[in-house]
Amino acid sequence: MKLKILVTAGDGIGPEVTKEAVAVLKDVAAAGGHDFSFDEKRIGGVAIEQDGTPLPEETLNAALASDAVLLGAVGANKFNSLPPEKRPEVGLLKIRTELGGFANLRPAFAFKELAENSPLRPEIVDGADILFVRELLGGLYFGTPREWNRMTRESWNTMRYSYDEVARVARVAFKLAQGRRKKLTSVDKANVLEVSQLWRATVTEIAEEFPDVELEHQLVDSMAMHLMNQPRN
Repeated sequence: MKLKILVTAGDGIGPEVTKEAVAVLKDVAAAGGHDFSFDEKRIGGVAIEQDGTPLPEETLNAALASDAVLLGAVGANKFNSLPPEKRPEVGLLKIRTELGGFANLRPAFAFKELAENSPLRPEIVDGADILFVRELLGGLYFGTPREWNRMTRESWNTMRYSYDEVARVARVAFKLAQGRRKKLTSVDKANVLEVSQLWRATVTEIAEEFPDVELEHQLVDSMAMHLMNQPRN
């Protein structure tokens, strides 16, 4: 395997984490006979300080020309006073959009050795193994119109989704579920939001393509409780 990897360490713990991640990848390449080349560019607060923008054009172009991007972290308290459109997080959202990164995979599982450090009882978290699939390019983060009107002291955001946006992330989740316990829980707010009603209807339709996966729907309120009470489910 030959891969060109862009490393954007960013801010805070980012440089420390990405340094160790690159060291691991180099060992993987050596053990497996792979050819990984690494390039480093700035993103986030460090880019604001050195380049005047949270996502320099040079970084974006390098990302688009790479096979993968290893990103550390963006943001720090010292940048919170900046206008929203100039903060480090803007760089993260833009590179996410340009790369088409619509599905975020976040695993959460329990280590027996760390059970006593959990705020939940060991018998509750023991055996928990959850893979969250989060949609990244629709909804409130990217919907328009959006504005904070300081004259009228009003603000608004637009929450919107299209069928295709929901369907593509649903298929990612179903395919992942096929390789795990064949169970998928879709989380929404369909009792209140039309956006979530579209979400639930679309996920239900896509489920027909994956008859071997059990689908259940949960409202976000009850899901938060279930995660605390029954994470193994």
